[in-house]
Amino acid sequence: MSRTLPRPPKTVDLHTDSFIDDIEEYDAEGLVAASLDKLRESLDAAIYWEYTQIEFIHGKGKGVLREVVYEELAYYKRSGSIASYHPSYRNPDIVVVHIGV
Repeated sequence: MSRTLPRPPKTVDLHTDSFIDDIEEYDAEGLVAASLDKLRESLDAAIYWEYTQIEFIHGKGKGVLREVVYEELAYYKRSGSIASYHPSYRNPDIVVVHIGV
């Protein structure tokens, strides 16, 4: 079976300035949507590649990105796609996602 999804990094920065060049073209809602797309793309690829865990950097700021990231991860957990998630013990600006059991 050939693998079609690119292998994601073990730690993914969800700050849009790390993956979007024309960031000034987006409004706040568009930036959050782009970060969520990046999370979904990376998490789906990590599941596909059978990673045991992946980390996402959401940062501090006002907590808007952190909130939507945790909401999305709750959906993945309810659907059975991931086992658990929690803030990193070494850095609370990072969420650690455990895939599988």
